[in-house]
Amino acid sequence: MKIDNVDLRSLLVSWPYDPDNAVRVARGADGRPIMQVRTPLGIEQYELDGRPDGRHPHDMESVLDFQYARLAAMRAPKSVSGQDGDLKTSFRLSADDCAELFEESVLYYYRYLHLFQIQDWARTVRDTKRNLELFEFVRRYARRKEDRLHLEQWRPYVLRMNAVARAMLELEARAHNRALAILRETIAQIEALPELDNQTHEIERERSLEALRETAANIEKNRPLSEREQLERELSKAVETEKFERAAELRDRIRVMDDHGKLS
Repeated sequence: MKIDNVDLRSLLVSWPYDPDNAVRVARGADGRPIMQVRTPLGIEQYELDGRPDGRHPHDMESVLDFQYARLAAMRAPKSVSGQDGDLKTSFRLSADDCAELFEESVLYYYRYLHLFQIQDWARTVRDTKRNLELFEFVRRYARRKEDRLHLEQWRPYVLRMNAVARAMLELEARAHNRALAILRETIAQIEALPELDNQTHEIERERSLEALRETAANIEKNRPLSEREQLERELSKAVETEKFERAAELRDRIRVMDDHGKLS
C-alpha cells in the first residue's frame, strides 16, 4: 500500500465542523467561484456551474448532455439517404446508461441541497429544474420499466424544492402573490401525480404537500395587505366595536374603489 505524505489536519482545524455553518462559497485558484462543504470528517468541493464535480464525461458537460446529443443525432436527417431520422423510434437508454444518469443526478441533488441551505435560490432553481428534466428523459426513453420508474419516487421532493426556491425569488422581489401562485400550482401538480406502489414516493408526496402548504400559509399570513384588504380589516373592526359611522365611511370608500376598478 502506497502512503503519500499528505496530512489535511491543519486545513480541517482551520475550519472546525459546525452543522449550522458548514457551507461556504470561495474562489478557486483561477478565480472561479466554488462551493465548499465541511463534513464531520473532511471537506467537499463543488463547482457552482456545470457538473458539480467538474468532470466532462464523454467529452461533454454532463452525461445528460451526452444522451441529448445521441438522441439529436438519431433524429437528424440522414445525409446519404435523405431519410428523416425523426421516423426512427429505436433510441433507448440501456440499464448502464440509466445507472450513469442516476449517479449524475445524485451529484446535482447534493449541490442543490447545499445551495438551498445558503439561499442561492437561482442556482437551486437551475439544478432542480435540470434534475426534473433528467427524470422526464429517463421516464420516456429507458428500456427497462424499473429504470423508468426508479426516479419517480423522488419527483414530489424535487418539485417542492424547485417551487420553494422560485417562490423565494419572488418574495425577494416583493411579489407575494406570484410566490403564492407558484406554491399553489405545485401543490396541485403533486396532488395530481399518479400513485405508485412505492413507500418512498408516498412519504415524499405527503411531506412535500405539508411543507408547501405551510410555506404558503406563512407567506399569506405575513404578506403586505392591499389597500382594499386594509379597508376591509378596518371595516370589520369598526363593526365589531359598534363604530357604525366609521363603518359606513369605510363601506363608501370600498364601494368607490370597486366602482373605479370597474371603470378602469
